[in-house]
Amino acid sequence: MSFDLNKLIRPNIAKLEAYSSARDEFSGDAKVFLDANENSLGSPSLKWYNRYPDPHQKIVKDKIAVIKRIPAENIFLGNGSDECIDIVFRCFCEPGKDNVIICPPTYGMYEVSANINNVGIKKVPLLNDFQLDLVHLENAIDTNTKIIWICSPNNPTGNSINRVDIEMVLNNFNGLVVIDEAYINFAKQKTFVQELSDYPNLIVLQTFSKAWGLAGLRLGTAFASTPIIKVMDRVKPPYNINQATQEIATKALEEIGQVNDMIKIIVDMREALAEVFLTMPTVEKVYPSEANFILVKIKDARKIYEFLLTKGIVLRDRSNVALCENCLRITIGTEQENTLLIDAMQEWYHLNP
Repeated sequence: MSFDLNKLIRPNIAKLEAYSSARDEFSGDAKVFLDANENSLGSPSLKWYNRYPDPHQKIVKDKIAVIKRIPAENIFLGNGSDECIDIVFRCFCEPGKDNVIICPPTYGMYEVSANINNVGIKKVPLLNDFQLDLVHLENAIDTNTKIIWICSPNNPTGNSINRVDIEMVLNNFNGLVVIDEAYINFAKQKTFVQELSDYPNLIVLQTFSKAWGLAGLRLGTAFASTPIIKVMDRVKPPYNINQATQEIATKALEEIGQVNDMIKIIVDMREALAEVFLTMPTVEKVYPSEANFILVKIKDARKIYEFLLTKGIVLRDRSNVALCENCLRITIGTEQENTLLIDAMQEWYHLNP
């Protein structure tokens, strides 16, 4: 493989002069900030938020770098992983010309973001076992294919993609390979973050929304080579991660022990909930999961979904997604929430013997 990042960057992005604030022009701790036209008196009740946040998120990145055992220069922070996805499109895909490959069933924002950015989409469906179709994938690539998106563990199926297959793609594709590892902390398969030095075309996405339990914070991470991160930094808004988010994330990163305990609890509940579903009369299959959800194939899935809504229980009906006919995706809730779900399902069976 001959990988040349310069051939992938959109010409206008390569020439782009990024927005630069005065805070990009010094290092160290300043005593007086009179550069950004902030309200120096501050909000009456929240005076400490009157200044713009660190545009480089240095403290947060340094803490992540220690945990991931990589340089901070290999880290990009986004307003949720969705911003990371959008910025990758804007950096490397020429609207109306380039295309990307997605492998449905998969996370829907790859397609949405491609459409927003007017980038072509080639769909290479997963095989029946929810693994990559490498032959179809190879045949789908053309000279304008810039990115292959791989979600592992995959959403909505919950399985990890075969690592050897992903390595095959990385070794043989001259464009970028984005591995979305939003659910990696719940999986047995190890992350690809440690492989950045081996694959210059690799971008790994992770998030604080799942294992860290901070979905409301909206903080996503992208890990890649320093040249790729520099391009993404050039395109992002200068203050895309707000001060409150940076402060909370910094605190959360000091609680990794508690997070690991929480992951174990969720995995145990995942297995227990899967076993209960397997005893239900209309459940045809509970797919193996390495995420914080399970995918259940069930007769009358839509009717059950609508019945549960009347009980105030919201699942995700994935019946209209490729390879997921009559499937419900069920997030692992609290013990109480899981019990309410099971009780409601039993009520359904009582009413529909």
